[in-house]
Amino acid sequence: MDASWAGTGTATRVAARPPRPAEVQTLPEALRLRSARHPDTIAYTFLAEGEEPAGALTYRQLDEDAGRVAAALRAAGVPGPGRGASAVVLMYPPGLDFVRGLLGSMYAGVPAAPVPVPRRLLGIERLRRTAEDAGARVVLTTAAARAELLARFGDSPLLEGLTLLAGDELAHLAPGDWREPLPAPRDVALLQYTSGSTGHPKGVMVTHANFLSNVRETDLLWPCAPAGTFVSWLPHFHDMGMLFGIVLPLWAGAPAYLMAPDAFIRRPGRWLEAMSRFRGTHAAAPSFAYELCVREARRLGLPPGLDLSSWRVAANGAEPVRWPVIEDFSRVFAPAGFRPEAMCPGYGLAENTLKATGSPGDRRPVVLRLAVEALNEDRVEPATGPGTRQVELVGNGVAVGETTLRIVDPLTREPCPPGRVGEIWVAGPCVAAGYWGKERETEETFRATLADPAAGAAGDAAPRTFLRTGDLGFLHEGELFVTGRLKDVIVRKGRNFYPQDIELSAERADPGLRPNCAAAFSVDDGTFERLVVVVEADGRVVRETGVAALCERIREAVFEGQRLDVEDVVVVRRGSVPKTSSGKVQRRACRERYLAGELAPAAPGGERP
Repeated sequence: MDASWAGTGTATRVAARPPRPAEVQTLPEALRLRSARHPDTIAYTFLAEGEEPAGALTYRQLDEDAGRVAAALRAAGVPGPGRGASAVVLMYPPGLDFVRGLLGSMYAGVPAAPVPVPRRLLGIERLRRTAEDAGARVVLTTAAARAELLARFGDSPLLEGLTLLAGDELAHLAPGDWREPLPAPRDVALLQYTSGSTGHPKGVMVTHANFLSNVRETDLLWPCAPAGTFVSWLPHFHDMGMLFGIVLPLWAGAPAYLMAPDAFIRRPGRWLEAMSRFRGTHAAAPSFAYELCVREARRLGLPPGLDLSSWRVAANGAEPVRWPVIEDFSRVFAPAGFRPEAMCPGYGLAENTLKATGSPGDRRPVVLRLAVEALNEDRVEPATGPGTRQVELVGNGVAVGETTLRIVDPLTREPCPPGRVGEIWVAGPCVAAGYWGKERETEETFRATLADPAAGAAGDAAPRTFLRTGDLGFLHEGELFVTGRLKDVIVRKGRNFYPQDIELSAERADPGLRPNCAAAFSVDDGTFERLVVVVEADGRVVRETGVAALCERIREAVFEGQRLDVEDVVVVRRGSVPKTSSGKVQRRACRERYLAGELAPAAPGGERP
């Protein structure tokens, strides 16, 4: 849907309907209910290399295995709710063992803090930092992952004091060993550690009530009936992968097919083939994943027999949603039955459990074409006239259920008038309880108040406190449009520039530059502020085109797109631009590496233009 411009209006709301299952208040209760009513129904299947089933879990098996894990945690001295602040770290490779560990920690009433399996020293440091912040001394993992970890880092002092408990070695425990009461809705279920895109990681306290509120609202937006099927390659330790791969399927009673992220990255078509083979209805991914699928299809053609007609919700979030990617994906995969209405952009964050807004699955995504000059001054105006530079912003959908949005001036804390960009504030039952052990940061982020609490109120039920997201955006006819990150905005000559727009221009300068692998930031040397753009390139284009020519193309593309001069362009090797666990570019970390001279140039011998 092309809504180049229209007047502002009231928020679109999706009609409420009874949640299901209504009799449960926590995810463990949902598992117990599924196990009692449908014990032999397969809940999760893992696909080896993203293709062949390599293991499955029925509801009864998961219920029994979760009980074993809970009993082992208690035997290891991990206290339950109300018995002392403690958590358990989940360190699992992709597979079904993570599902067992997550539900087992929930059965025990122990907050779970997921981390990826360390491959380098940086990963060990993250593991230790998470364990210390969470007050955890037990790490749930697999026997194989434990053996690999000890073989690589067994002599590291960073592992001292940690107990590595292999969940797949608990078969000797009887399923009935676990008899304690299940956790209450207010208890913390998860410590979702923010991936550090804007600062030091912090543990977001997601309660059982937060989980249930988020899946119920997601079901209002994108109904996930038991006849549906989920297919996910997303990392299970990240909020989007956990919600779409584990939590939402379990609550909805729909089967989930899981694969390792590496299997998708090596060959994106595996994801689509799994959607076709298992008649997938729901899947989620960042924008770059859809772009990788398009690139592969254009290079190799569509897989024979690919049928995507069952796909109802292709959630698109976790990074800026690109309109050209939406258009390309819908066009390229239309012959395989993909419907444009299935593409559902959304906006969410760990501090709101996950979803905050989403585009309903019965309409096409909305795009606004706005004047760049006005947007740089935080004004929302349509691009008019042939000479007007424009930017395409994709709508991230609407709020549903009890979630409420406000667009607020971050300095005055006053609601922004229509047509102005401000900080996105969120309120509702999905907002997490705060940051673990960080009361000051919790107060600043989760308990924000408007300068005039009555401003913009809609009756006695209006929220009094809000979650400050740190993201910038505006509402247009009730639809949320995200323009950038408050702390990442680049100010040049008194005007605001959003780094993701600069990065997109840079990436489009040459087909050999990698999507979602650029970072734009400014560096102030005390006398002059320089704009720096770092871009990853494939080795082939570096050899054929040369670094100097690529840098010149990038400079020209950014000037054409933003009328900005780039003082330094750095073309780097694949994997050089630091990212979060969800694939978001870490601009500050990239800036630090740039200043320290730690970026790996793509040119032979470290040559830079």
